[in-house]
Amino acid sequence: MGFFNWIKSWGLKDKVTELEPIVISLLASEIYKRIAVDSCINLIANALVRCEFKTIDKGKSVKADNYYLLNVSPNKNENATEFKKKMVSKLFRENECLIVMANDQLFIADSFTVEEYVMKDSVYSDVTVGDFQFSGSFFESEVIYLKLNDKDIMKVINGFYKDYGSLLASAKDIYKRSNAKRFVLKGDFLRSQRNPDQERIDEMMNEQFKPWLEADNAGAIFNLQKGYELEDASGNGKSGTNKQDSRDVRNLVDDVLDFVATAFHVPRGLLKGDVVDVSSQTNNFLMFCINPLVELISAEINKKMYGKSDFLRGTYLKIDTTKIKVTDLNDMATALDKLFAIGALSINDIIEMTGGERINEEWANRRYVTKNYIDARQNQPLEGGDS
Repeated sequence: MGFFNWIKSWGLKDKVTELEPIVISLLASEIYKRIAVDSCINLIANALVRCEFKTIDKGKSVKADNYYLLNVSPNKNENATEFKKKMVSKLFRENECLIVMANDQLFIADSFTVEEYVMKDSVYSDVTVGDFQFSGSFFESEVIYLKLNDKDIMKVINGFYKDYGSLLASAKDIYKRSNAKRFVLKGDFLRSQRNPDQERIDEMMNEQFKPWLEADNAGAIFNLQKGYELEDASGNGKSGTNKQDSRDVRNLVDDVLDFVATAFHVPRGLLKGDVVDVSSQTNNFLMFCINPLVELISAEINKKMYGKSDFLRGTYLKIDTTKIKVTDLNDMATALDKLFAIGALSINDIIEMTGGERINEEWANRRYVTKNYIDARQNQPLEGGDS
């Protein structure tokens, strides 16, 4: 059932006509905030989807159960891409996200209640996913709980837009009024309201003016009655008048995008699709937005899914963000050659970084050093394959 049909069901049919323009105006003002917020969240979510959740076992990258769970399919009904996007959306819109494990699957909670404690585990209860509610409760050590900020940033954005949205709505109204067509109709109107002349005036005003003013670019003809003169009082351009340009409204919309981008630590150029200095903008995006988010997620997963003893033994989760920034292979060639020459990368490392599959050969995992480098302690050149 539509919104206005719902109102009619109350028996308020006469009020629908009055409410409709008000509701449409409110929705139109709200849409700019939604565009800005949704664009930021989608940009962050898409960047996180590009990340690989690597599972490290005693210092070596392995693909075990957790790898499949975090990179391919967290549960039977969602793939990893859908799961990560939902996680980011929950985290930024609600400032928190609860992930629970059941039957070796991960689920993002739609709602829950929590009892917080200081010296013992907090308790999460009434956990629901869709229309399913888990029975019992979950302890803090059994869940992955992410909290983005100490203060909910969406409350700040909503508070800002409460005032700024009214300013934007006013600018739109001013634009419409200042650019509306205005005419002065000169003639003798002081006559009887019942004679044939008045009927022709009524016909001219009601049946001819409206279609003429609302005509599209195809053009229109207006038959002006004898004895009347029509004068255009709209004016042309902004000079000498109070006409507003559409850029005035667009500038306010840009302000909304800028403020929301700042709140989410997203470079404004990336949000607006600017192609100028994309590399620097991407670096700032990674440094101030994605890397803190990645550290938050990896720290919580390492704490809950691995624990202190495993982490100290070199078994942990590492989120690789290198695939977010697309780099041309020719631009990487010199750097990869240098890293290979000093033993920082193996052949398999380079193959993997350039998008290929690792070679199942022992020699491809060796690290090599050119003879230009000398051991500072022994003053002896390092040979290929030396550690």
